Amino acid sequence: MRLDSDTAARLASDEGLWRDFNDICDRGGRLAGSESEKRAFALLRERVRAASPNNTGRSIPVPYGGWRATKAVLTLGDGGQVPCHPLVRTIATGKGGLTAEVIDLGRGTPDEFEAHAAEIKGRIVLVRHELMFAAGTIHRRRKYDMARANGAVGFLIAGPLPGHVVAGSSGREAGEGIPALGISPETAARLARRAAGRPSVTMTIETEEGPAETETLVYDYPGQTDEWVVLSAHVDGHDLAESAMDNGTGLASVLAVTRALAPKVASFRRGLRVMFFSVEEWALTGSAQYVKSLSEAERARIALNVNLDSVAGSPHLAALSSGYAGVEPFLLAVAEANGQSLRTVRPLMTNSDHANFALGGIPAIRLVAGFDDPAAHLRVVLTPADTRDKVAQSELRQATLLTAALVAAACNADPAEAATWRAK
Repeated sequence: MRLDSDTAARLASDEGLWRDFNDICDRGGRLAGSESEKRAFALLRERVRAASPNNTGRSIPVPYGGWRATKAVLTLGDGGQVPCHPLVRTIATGKGGLTAEVIDLGRGTPDEFEAHAAEIKGRIVLVRHELMFAAGTIHRRRKYDMARANGAVGFLIAGPLPGHVVAGSSGREAGEGIPALGISPETAARLARRAAGRPSVTMTIETEEGPAETETLVYDYPGQTDEWVVLSAHVDGHDLAESAMDNGTGLASVLAVTRALAPKVASFRRGLRVMFFSVEEWALTGSAQYVKSLSEAERARIALNVNLDSVAGSPHLAALSSGYAGVEPFLLAVAEANGQSLRTVRPLMTNSDHANFALGGIPAIRLVAGFDDPAAHLRVVLTPADTRDKVAQSELRQATLLTAALVAAACNADPAEAATWRAK
């Protein structure tokens, strides 16, 4: 289970890892449908082709509901405007805007929604963004859905970083919804209920929607059987910053692991399938379409999905095992054999592309940094502070070495051991 010394040495000295990371960040935040996303896909093609000239890969078209915001303004009751950011796929308010009272539900837990159910209808719900990489996190999309279900006419979510708004997806696929904006914690403080009553705001959002298409890039490196280990990362991000941690780190790591292992995979028991998904930030759309397209036999031939998403920004790594208890001893044994510490987290968390593999009956993990650590740089993901300066080279290299060890071991595990990974 220990990564062979040649591959480990190659990864430890691979200058391309840090170069790729910076080049990905240079392409911008990579919002789906933007030129930034297209430039990132072009870069990935170039880098994989340089490492594997004979592997041209394949592109799977991914149709989705295209969306972009052309205007977003939040006006307080005194007429002053404050910074805001439209959540992906928010509906438009129309040019006249939407004016309503704000009800602050704090964190926005199910209990808070239930306790205030009679007061929500006709108002704009305000909740708080949470550290996404933590046990018990209530995802933004769930809060949005609870606001809609209780009759709210709008949705505001306050970010964690003073002086900065927060981005993210509303989770709306298409059709009906409520206007949704990310705001700063300072703005949220100004919207607290007072003795005189609840404050009112006006949300003004204009959008454009229509059919769009992106892609999933796939590179197959066959092994000695028809089974596969899938190594994946998502390309798209948000337009507030560089989307450096989420997910420039995962992309750079996948490229480095591909360079290191591609020449060796022909001798492995299982092949390596490298996948770059997009519209992950839009309800995991790219990977959902891919898994849905697979036959039962094709799903059975995928032994494991190793999904990299936000793998640096903290030196502490965790593997989200998606309810597949059987894979945890393997993960821990590989980490220990390679001198690394690793935490395993069992409950399925639908916060990245691994979730669609897991829901499709395929053992799947997400490698993530800073889990349950409110002091880690990962706390500023989805804000303008998700920039390359939050990532240490040592963290990115550590995650890459562990990933290579996990992938190589998974590709070579005997059938009896691989069968245990499907146990829940």
